[in-house]
Amino acid sequence: MAKGLTKRSVDYSQWYNELVAKADLAENSAVRGCMVIKPYGYAIWEKMQQELDRMFKETGHENAYFPLFIPKSFLSKEADHVEGFAKECAVVTHYRLKNDPDGKGVVVDPEAKLEEELIVRPTSETIIWNTYKNWIQSYRDLPIKCNQWANVVRWEMRTRLFLRTAEFLWQEGHTAHATKQEAIEETQTMIQVYADFAQNFMAVPVVQGVKTANERFAGALDTYTIEALMQDGKALQSGTSHFLGQNFAKAFDVKFATKEGNEDYVWASSWGVSTRLMGALIMAHSDDHGLVLPPKLAPIQVAIVPIYRSEEDLAKITEKVDVVVANLKKRGISVKFDDSDNRKPGWKFAQYELKGVPVRLAVGMRDLENGTVEVARRDTLTKEVVNMDGVDEYVADLLEQIQETIYQKALDFRAEKTTPVETFEEFKSVLEEKGGFILAHWDGTSETEQKIKEETKATIRCIPLEGDKTPGVCVYSGKPSEQRVLFAKAY
Repeated sequence: MAKGLTKRSVDYSQWYNELVAKADLAENSAVRGCMVIKPYGYAIWEKMQQELDRMFKETGHENAYFPLFIPKSFLSKEADHVEGFAKECAVVTHYRLKNDPDGKGVVVDPEAKLEEELIVRPTSETIIWNTYKNWIQSYRDLPIKCNQWANVVRWEMRTRLFLRTAEFLWQEGHTAHATKQEAIEETQTMIQVYADFAQNFMAVPVVQGVKTANERFAGALDTYTIEALMQDGKALQSGTSHFLGQNFAKAFDVKFATKEGNEDYVWASSWGVSTRLMGALIMAHSDDHGLVLPPKLAPIQVAIVPIYRSEEDLAKITEKVDVVVANLKKRGISVKFDDSDNRKPGWKFAQYELKGVPVRLAVGMRDLENGTVEVARRDTLTKEVVNMDGVDEYVADLLEQIQETIYQKALDFRAEKTTPVETFEEFKSVLEEKGGFILAHWDGTSETEQKIKEETKATIRCIPLEGDKTPGVCVYSGKPSEQRVLFAKAY
């Protein structure tokens, strides 16, 4: 077990914080609420980025970049939007410093006040729709499908690395369409892209659904979400896609000449995922020994550790291992041959276990005599001795198997932690004793939703797109309900 890693069963939150630090993923910075993403953590984020970027481009999107600063007046234009973000905006008021006349370092120059204050972007709808106004005159200019990889700032006081920080990295897609139907289809396409990514790359099963009016994005008509379940029984919203209707087009007066020769406002969508996905990845799979990474997102998929006594031994092992490394690389597998002499093999084993490297190979002198290699799996912590000839093929198959096993384990866990309930008493006892997802009937009113939240801290995570659509009666009010919705306590 990683030295000093608190067990999940003892204190899940403490385990998470320690793991993020010890596996070299991130750390707190000198700026309160902001994090430093360390190289190993950033390498995982880069792999996520590469896959998502490929998926966006395959669905017809292009990358662009928009300013970090947003004039304050822009945020006043869409009432719901400003209401949703007002409490977490960072504001720039001055543009210059000067030396303190009393010799105490620098002070803000009072002469350098901005005519209009600037907001550090909490999200970019307003600046982008102000820009789109110049790009769109006619139906021929549509659709516009832009994505940007950027940082955003939402001034959070209670922060946790990756899950909630004042500044975080994300991508935000912003699309403009000629018809309502096209914008809705875009919104649905993108939530599907996110679900595919979560399941096929992160190995995290997700429930796709629509948010209730209370939980919707500020300024959206509909918000689609993917909800994942963490090992402590809490839900994590892992990606959202918003149908914005014509709200932002009206706010920024973005009209276009239709095919029929009329004038209409443009229809919009926006969608995003953030470094919060790193939190999901850690909390969905990892164990008391450290990280467990799905092979498709692991920066190092295979670590090879030589076990030797002399330089001569190492030279012999290296000669054999070089061939294995070359064969693995030919298959597109990322490998690290760790022949550093400043750490013992046991330390290296523990380190790669902590960092979640999916497969570890150990090669000693006896292995050379026998033509074998020891293969250790991170997900099951099992070891096997296999033939060195053809080990690359064995490892390639094993990586696929590990990816599948990790997903299946998370899927089984979710199934076990998903409970349909009929009464509010049952609802409360399942929430307290078992946790996880609860499927319950709800009467569709914001009042009932609010009361359940106040009494239990559980929120409606989504109205699932698939699943049991049988009508029933609301667990709280006893009024008619169209279908079961997904409740949980959430991050």
